[in-house]
Amino acid sequence: MILVTGGAGFIGSNFVLDWLQASDEPVVNLDKLTYAGNLENLVTLQDDVRHHFVQGDLGDRALVERLLTEHRPRAVINFAAESHVDRSIHGPEDFIQTNIVGTFRLLEAVRAYWSSLPAGDKANFRFLHVSTDEVYGTLSKDAPPFTETNPYEPNSPYAASKAASDHLVRAWHHTYGLPVLTTNCSNNYGPYHFPEKLIPLMIVNALAGMPLPVYGDGLQVRDWLYVKDHCSAIRRVLEAGQPGETYNIGGWNEKPNIEIVHRVCDLLDELHPKADGGSYRALITHVQDRPGHDRRYAIDARKIERDLGWKPAETFETGIRKTVQWYLDHPQWVQHVQSGSYRDWVSKQYGAVVA
Repeated sequence: MILVTGGAGFIGSNFVLDWLQASDEPVVNLDKLTYAGNLENLVTLQDDVRHHFVQGDLGDRALVERLLTEHRPRAVINFAAESHVDRSIHGPEDFIQTNIVGTFRLLEAVRAYWSSLPAGDKANFRFLHVSTDEVYGTLSKDAPPFTETNPYEPNSPYAASKAASDHLVRAWHHTYGLPVLTTNCSNNYGPYHFPEKLIPLMIVNALAGMPLPVYGDGLQVRDWLYVKDHCSAIRRVLEAGQPGETYNIGGWNEKPNIEIVHRVCDLLDELHPKADGGSYRALITHVQDRPGHDRRYAIDARKIERDLGWKPAETFETGIRKTVQWYLDHPQWVQHVQSGSYRDWVSKQYGAVVA
């Protein structure tokens, strides 16, 4: 048995689905079901006895302690987080509460549970904390990619809250001996991605004939990681990672945002042509850049390949084609997540240009 927090979100739900496809080991899935948590992501597990879903907050220590005592997991994997930079700029308090206070309370509940285990179970237990490359700050154009030893220099409320959670996890290992593992990933994309992030926003807006808002000049560079590759890396770290170690997970796909938008448009031109024969590129609209926008992230993923034998299976070209096709094949999922509150948020963030 494993316990997953945030398992109805984008990365967490993909992890749960892939885990149960590859293994019969049951999953207890704890998710608060905020705007980005979606049980429709897990509809194929509705009658699967291996999947036990619990709606709740990772910061509810009494609930977490009850789940740990009742289900006796051999590992806890923490995906639960507020994760959108733009939302953290407008409302940072939720990020402090979930990413810092919530992680602290989760760690304390897990520490108490782990301390009570028999010696063998205690030695085999793992707490895996899923984090981001944004904790490292920004890179200049020619700087080498982030390694696991880069200093933390977070530049947004989101990144600062995740950096703080990483520090807590490290401290609970060094102070209390809790067997932790930390992963810092690059930008994920793929199925079930809530359409406030770049790639799904471009897809759903293009299909609706709406403007495609691109911040500033669109030359911000990110390393893109297909979500199912990320999930396979987490499984490998859980299986063979050394307690106390950090593993950077990247896709070796550094690309500027505008190139990503162009590729999405070109794939839609091919797979879902516009009735008038025009290109979706005509919908691209540059909008004011967001405050403190990091210029470049890049992950050096050599450590996880060297130490654990993992590397991504997808190239960006194969992954983005699968992603665009998934959104074309799941219009009802897209329709259901685009509630009134979602439309209000997009309008607030990008202005009247997308209203």
